[in-house]
Order: sequence, then C-alpha cells, then structure tokens
Amino acid sequence: MADTRIAFIGGSGLYDMEGLEDREEVDVDTPFGDPSDSVVLGTLVGTRLAFLPRHGRGHRLSPTEIPARANIFALKTLGVERIVSISAVGSLQEEVRPLDMVVPDQLIDRTRQRPNTFFGDGIVAHVAFADPYCAELSELLVEAGRLNGITTHKGGTCVVMEGPQFSTLAESELYRSWGASIIGMTALPEAKLAREAEICYTTMALVTDYDCWHDSEESVTVEMIVQNLMQNVERSKEVVAKLVPTIPESRECACASALENAIITAPDAVPPDVRSRLAPLVGKYFREVSKVT
Repeated sequence: MADTRIAFIGGSGLYDMEGLEDREEVDVDTPFGDPSDSVVLGTLVGTRLAFLPRHGRGHRLSPTEIPARANIFALKTLGVERIVSISAVGSLQEEVRPLDMVVPDQLIDRTRQRPNTFFGDGIVAHVAFADPYCAELSELLVEAGRLNGITTHKGGTCVVMEGPQFSTLAESELYRSWGASIIGMTALPEAKLAREAEICYTTMALVTDYDCWHDSEESVTVEMIVQNLMQNVERSKEVVAKLVPTIPESRECACASALENAIITAPDAVPPDVRSRLAPLVGKYFREVSKVT
C-alpha cells in the first residue's frame, strides 16, 4: 500500500469510485478514531489510488460530524501524498454558474465546532497556511476540467460554513461583499489537516446552485441541489480519469516539507506517547532524538 500516493475524498453524492481495478477495502485505526468509512484502494488508468467517502456511504455524517482528523491521518498512514477533494458548493458570484467547476485558491473559515489540528498535548506546531491549496496540483485539476469541456474557474475564495443549515440572506450578502466566489461546508478543517500532514490538497468544487442571494433564482432547496449534484457527480468521474495520468510521481511544492520549520516544541520536551502517536506525521523530524532515547 506504500505506492498509494493519490487519494480522492468524495463529497455529497459521490460515495464510491467506479472503474477501479484490483479493488480492495481497508479499515484503518487512527489515534483520532475511525475514518468516515473504509478506504477503497484500487488502480485507475494504471495508477494506484485511494478513495474515501467523506460523509460515509449512505451519507450518514453531517459536515460537523465528519471525522476529518481520522480521515487525513488514515490516508497519511497509507502513504498518500496528494488529496483531491470533490465537493458540492453554492455560488456567490453571477459568473460562477450552476454546473460550473471551481478550483479555489483561498479559504475563509466560518466553522465553529471542528477540531482543526493534530497537535497539542505537549507538542506545538504552526504551519504556514497563507496559500491553503497546492498550486501545482490545482493547476493540473484546472487543466483536466477544461479538457472535459467543463466551464472551470481557476482560483477564487471558498467560504466554509458550519452548517448543516444553509446561509441566511444577510450572511450570503456578507460573503459576497468580501469577494468570495463559492460557499461550502467541508473544505475545512480538511485543508488545514492536510497541510499539517504534509499532503498536497486541492478541491474540485462543483457548483450546484446560486446561494440564496440570487433574486432571479428560486431559493436553494435540497431538491435543486440533488438534481445538479447528480450531473456533477458523473462529470467529476470524467475529470478524475483525465487528471490521474497527469500527476507526476515526485513533488516539487512546499507542501511536502510543511512541518520542517513549524514544530516549535523542543524534541526532547515532546512526551514519548505523543511522539509515538503522531509518528506518521513527525517521525522523520524526531529520528535523531529517537536514536538517543
């Protein structure tokens, strides 16, 4: 499983990945509890990859209930180096239309109830997060979307709200005044945790609706979202097939060394049990200390 370096996290409507060869399912134990579901491993267009349904099969988990730390940690232990998140979002701008695809480059965090770090309990790390998405992986995703004839917007800010309720009109207008492009419920804390895990992260944001601000459109409803969601799910599979062969084996981005200068705690001050628990994340930085102790 060490060669499973690419993972896809499926959002609403995408609970499985069809067409995988040599398919197997694995259950991964993590210090942060169980992931959303079993991780599916398989080969697509000659590349080994992993797939995890964010909400669990059958859509059992609300955005707040998603065990994001367990999900990212499980993928890290399987050797994953790049994550492509597939998410349903609402549009906050006229030019970003339903059934368009957005590959955002910025985030605004409006979540309130979600653990968003692997660190604490005796070890402190402050990763750089000015650019929350991997630019190299995002560029490849943009190209794959356009190759499939999908109207694909490169860049833009995604507001991540707590949910599960949709926005009020006042909130939607506020986010528009900030210049945000789209709104969703799941990119955080995933993106923060992926950065701490030194995993490249990008989002295939598939627009299902204009948020409630749009006075010429009916108010957002579950029925409207589901209808567009199903179309987006089918198109996302085509994008994945185009994207996978273009992803290089090696990484040149800063994501791969995000923790190098981020861990503030002196190595000999980190409790041994914490060092052991977080070994998949911090082990390479504590090897010398481990040899001494």
